[in-house]
Amino acid sequence: MKNAKGKVVAKSNLPDKPCKACGRPFSWRKKWARDWDQVLYCSDKCRMGAKAS
Repeated sequence: MKNAKGKVVAKSNLPDKPCKACGRPFSWRKKWARDWDQVLYCSDKCRMGAKAS
């Protein structure tokens, strides 16, 4: 990941947040760069489980 100045950020310094379904923390991924604020679940399993409940 690159910060605002274009410098590479170490993997240990990437943002993380808890999964809405299971509560486990998950880290930022490049494919979520555009919509990190909308990502709520750590996996498809948690996402599907949350919709079933």
